Amino acid sequence: MSETRDGERIAKVIARAGVASRRDAEKLIAEGRVAVDGKVLSSPAYNVVPGQTVTVNGKPLPEAEPSRLWLYHKPKGLVTSHRDPQGRTTVFASLPASLPRVISVGRLDYNSEGLLLLTNDGEIARRLELPSTGWLRRYRVRVHGAPAQTVLDRLDQGITVDGIAYGSIKATVDKVQGSNAWLTMTLREGKNREIRKVLEFFGMPVSRLIRVAYGPFQLGQLEEGAVREVTGKVLREQLGIKKPEKADKPDADKPKPAPEKPAREKPAREKPAAARPAAKPKPRTGNADRRR
Repeated sequence: MSETRDGERIAKVIARAGVASRRDAEKLIAEGRVAVDGKVLSSPAYNVVPGQTVTVNGKPLPEAEPSRLWLYHKPKGLVTSHRDPQGRTTVFASLPASLPRVISVGRLDYNSEGLLLLTNDGEIARRLELPSTGWLRRYRVRVHGAPAQTVLDRLDQGITVDGIAYGSIKATVDKVQGSNAWLTMTLREGKNREIRKVLEFFGMPVSRLIRVAYGPFQLGQLEEGAVREVTGKVLREQLGIKKPEKADKPDADKPKPAPEKPAREKPAREKPAAARPAAKPKPRTGNADRRR
């Protein structure tokens, strides 16, 4: 991402380096863990210009790598955080060791499962989490009970629960099995435990919640616990990220052009057989010649 003449906000620089999301970067600054050219910052209202050295916890900020994005099928029973006060296993402790340091795009709570996006770019995470991005999040939800049409209509109009206003939630009933029902629910914002809270408000506790899509990215047949990277082409198409430019090599490193091959001379064309002089016939030898 290009920098303005006055530089970039410190939190954005930290997020772009993949160290933390912009929100978490602001927390690091408030805790006095971020410094620029050796001076500890106390406010995120600071612009970094080229040539300055940023450190987090005393370590220089790593150079920004190309933006990358992964799809992860989160199993039930994992916490979407780097540390858990209760000592529960986290998503990040369960990822393959081959992955670089990543942060999640939004969260799925401990008992929820399904598609979780992971990225090495905190700025991408922030962009994808904003409601203004307009990306729909789709879930399959199993509840105890079968919602009436009046309930579905109220969800569509938006609802306030315990003083928290929730936006429109599109919900359809897919299947009713005895005292349970499977719903497909689609929303744009995704506040903390939003689906569970609004359905419990209507007396329908959630027994299973699976996120199956986040914007254009689908869970599909990705196996539980598996990770798949989104290709650079798809990432650029969906997020408008420019392809990183390759630096030009010095002249000495550039391959020298192959010497031009001299033009091959065309062989002289043979004269037609009719134009050739006739060959002289060889003299015939008889028995008399052999007796000599």
